[in-house]
Amino acid sequence: MSLNSRLFRNNSALEACLIKDSAHLTPGTTGEHVRLVQKALVYLGEKSISGHEYRHGLYGPTTAAAVLDYKQRRRIINFSYQKQADNIVGKMTIQRLDSEVSAIQNLPRF
Repeated sequence: MSLNSRLFRNNSALEACLIKDSAHLTPGTTGEHVRLVQKALVYLGEKSISGHEYRHGLYGPTTAAAVLDYKQRRRIINFSYQKQADNIVGKMTIQRLDSEVSAIQNLPRF
């Protein structure tokens, strides 16, 4: 399984997030892969990520809140062990982000 959006494809950290629990993005994670997720969230309407977190690729409190809001709005919950959404970017979340970003990137331009 691989990521298809131009934003995420060929990013090994995000590809790993699709298959390994240990590669999930959690508060405190830093790096370019975090910045890409932040960018996707902003594209999709989550405008509350702080400039500091974005500039440093930091999965801080505002990124965690944006992820939680995104997941709650879409009911991204693994019902096998959860009753409500969390603020972690795991397999289901990265897959959904990738799908939504791909759809936006493929819209015709006028």
